[in-house]
Amino acid sequence: MKYIVETAKSVEQAVADVEAACKANAFGVLYIHDLQQTMKNKGVDLANECKVLEICNPHKALAVLTADMSLNMALPCRISVYSENGQTKIGMIKPKAMLAAISDAPGLIKVAEEVEEATIAIIEQAK
Repeated sequence: MKYIVETAKSVEQAVADVEAACKANAFGVLYIHDLQQTMKNKGVDLANECKVLEICNPHKALAVLTADMSLNMALPCRISVYSENGQTKIGMIKPKAMLAAISDAPGLIKVAEEVEEATIAIIEQAK
């Protein structure tokens, strides 16, 4: 259900490259959460860097919401860039598996497959 790759890049460089790959694949970056900084602001030290990018292709989002409006809770898509054991990783929850687990709406599988192909391409281009 997860798709994770390792990269020799720093977290910052990988984030920049994910942003560029999103643009090249007709996805926009809506927001980047800096989990490490957010937790630090709450008095909790997270040793690992972790940036979570909220990304969206509005046409794909519309198709998902048209199939099942309650799936607004699963949007937007998220790609994480983080460090673990000295290694930078880029990953996501696979959209097809996630959406299939929470909805059986007709037509959803096709759009989920399209989004999964695009988000895997984004990660591969960024690594």
